[in-house]
Amino acid sequence: MNTAPDIQEILRKIRKIEIKTKGLSAQIFSGGYRTTFKGRGMLFSEVRPYQYGDDVRNIDWNVTARTNEPYIKVFEEERELTFMLLIDVSGSSFFGTQNQFKHEFATEIAASLAFSAGNNNDMVGAIFYSDQVELYVPPKKGKAHILRLIREMLFIQPKSKKSNLAPACKYLTNIITKRCTAFVLSDFMNQNFDDALKVAAKRHDLIGIHVFDPHEQHLPEVGWLPLADAETGEVRWIDTNSAAIRAAHSKHFENNLQYFRQSFWKNGADTVSISTADSYVKSLLQFFRSR
Repeated sequence: MNTAPDIQEILRKIRKIEIKTKGLSAQIFSGGYRTTFKGRGMLFSEVRPYQYGDDVRNIDWNVTARTNEPYIKVFEEERELTFMLLIDVSGSSFFGTQNQFKHEFATEIAASLAFSAGNNNDMVGAIFYSDQVELYVPPKKGKAHILRLIREMLFIQPKSKKSNLAPACKYLTNIITKRCTAFVLSDFMNQNFDDALKVAAKRHDLIGIHVFDPHEQHLPEVGWLPLADAETGEVRWIDTNSAAIRAAHSKHFENNLQYFRQSFWKNGADTVSISTADSYVKSLLQFFRSR
């Protein structure tokens, strides 16, 4: 069977994402790329005798015990940063009532971040997850690597439709040993990931990017409507003219949103919520400037 048309379609979509997002990456950070990320890694350089005014948290207790003199660790800032993209590819991400599915919207955001890393000669990798790790792409540099990431973002076919951030957080903690900045892109429509997030946030600088469709927040009044659960396949009819049903729908959204924000915030991680009906460029600009 001739697969040329499929290959051409893949290349066309990748090129379209590249053209749209490569220029936006510079606009989003507006020259403040290096100062945006609080999680810049620090490399151990040497030890030296403790001096008055040194931070006691940097004391090297092993050397201090051997010498009976207080010594501190000296660090130098890493010139190279590592970024990881944790991308939710569960069934609920392939939903949209606007111009794009949430997955396509998140892909553009992730591509913009990847090109920003590439422009600054930093490494970027990805963990694609559902309720399991679907694919791990180790962090590397270079345009060819970023284009591979975009290809995976666009055309990955996950084994599971369910979603759970916990396995992805555990995998990040185990596979990336030095401190990195990790962007988690998801609709965060599930909970129970707090413990794994806590461990990952101690090691890495985490940023949660909540992508949602406006109809997930507020149901339109359009009469009886079939709603399909993208993760279970269950379909049920609901009366959207019912104020009680619309209120329950919005409450479910708000409960998940609050769990997401509180879980990230209490672990020292940042969050931003972006609707597929809005400009992610404007939202990211405001968010990164606030950092």
